[in-house]
Amino acid sequence: MLERPTRQALPKKLFVKTYGCQMNVYDSERMSEMLAAVGYEAVHAAEDADLVVLNTCHIREKAAEKVYSEVGRLRALKSRRPDMVIAVAGCVAQAEGSEVLRRAPAVDIVVGPQAYQRLPEMLARVERARGGSGIVDVEFRPEAKFDELPAHEGPAGPSAFLTIQEGCDKFCTFCVVPYTRGAEYSRPAAAVIAEAGELARRGAREIVLLGQNVNAWCGEGPDGRDWTLARLIRALAEIEGVERLRYTTSHPRDMSDDLIEVHGAVPALMPFLHLPVQSGSDRVLDRMNRKHRASDYLRIVERLRTARPDIALASDFIVGFPGESERDFEGTMTLVREIGYAQAYSFKYSARPGTPAAADPLQVPEAVKSERLARLQDLLNSQQQAFNRNCVGKRLPILFERNGKRHGQLVGRSPYMQAVHAEAGAARIGDLAEVEILAAGPNSLSGGSPAI
Repeated sequence: MLERPTRQALPKKLFVKTYGCQMNVYDSERMSEMLAAVGYEAVHAAEDADLVVLNTCHIREKAAEKVYSEVGRLRALKSRRPDMVIAVAGCVAQAEGSEVLRRAPAVDIVVGPQAYQRLPEMLARVERARGGSGIVDVEFRPEAKFDELPAHEGPAGPSAFLTIQEGCDKFCTFCVVPYTRGAEYSRPAAAVIAEAGELARRGAREIVLLGQNVNAWCGEGPDGRDWTLARLIRALAEIEGVERLRYTTSHPRDMSDDLIEVHGAVPALMPFLHLPVQSGSDRVLDRMNRKHRASDYLRIVERLRTARPDIALASDFIVGFPGESERDFEGTMTLVREIGYAQAYSFKYSARPGTPAAADPLQVPEAVKSERLARLQDLLNSQQQAFNRNCVGKRLPILFERNGKRHGQLVGRSPYMQAVHAEAGAARIGDLAEVEILAAGPNSLSGGSPAI
């Protein structure tokens, strides 16, 4: 029988620091809920915590080094408070395993993203063996994780994340996800529908479906048959209280016919899609093992715009991938000009240890990568600003999520994921209301008072 820590008469304090993607945000929320059930109360600073969880990301270069730097800062706190427990969770934990304990003896727990449901048992072992060696659990069992997580408690925010798929079978040559998150796993449709309904009952009006390759989701439906993501979206749109749906992050290879069709058929599915292409060069895409061509991506975008004419696109780009020539880079610039993006994320290639691209001898000089990235970002930023300016004068439905910096100001999201600042009181948080857009900045919009 698994051991759990006993609930304390006075709650212990928990601080979770989240790095990286939305899936880590979801995991951090679930860890916080699970630990609240055994007596931990969330605080806003590590200095006030009895348990500090670093939920880490391993996608970018030097991610692990940032974690070790943070652990070094926490070690100074722990020297004054020896009962403090430090846990390293997430993808750095999965990738580094026991190496974390070797390099950072102040760490008590190393737990991978498929094993954090066992955190209460690990804490019980730490309490029992205070001063002993740290605990490492990086076992891959995603189905067990979701089965063992407790039900959500307390109110949800207006927009809520819901992980439906984990892992990746694509093995892009630059990416560590297949090694840190494991093979693709899709949660059963009934479990997803139940959790979405629970979030809606707790106040969420928008559900954001998450997965490393979320459009690869293929889960067992309540009818015993395999459902596609399109079928799941149709079912989720029927849940009372769910007024908005989104999904991220997608792979072009998994943009099926029925998923493209559902963008035009389900009004609750927002007209905004993050669809990473990475490069506009077929030669580079082949070296990346993406298994799609630039022309395939362009056809998908054309079909999406036919199904939903007001859809806006976002994407990811890697600049300076090993072997990328100036001609290859110009292929990316040509694709960006042809599509026109509302938002985009662009990065210089950074080698991730253990991936095939890291050993490629044709590494691009850092200065070349920097110069190309600057050119690409100038183009992408100009497109984003043009898209934002085009919204001025329109009335857009805005979901208000939080207070703004000024008194009497709220911040919400447009259908296109833009942050929108509007004049309204805190009582309107959670409302979905039309707002006239009065001005556009590089990264956000300003609006008038929301409609009653």
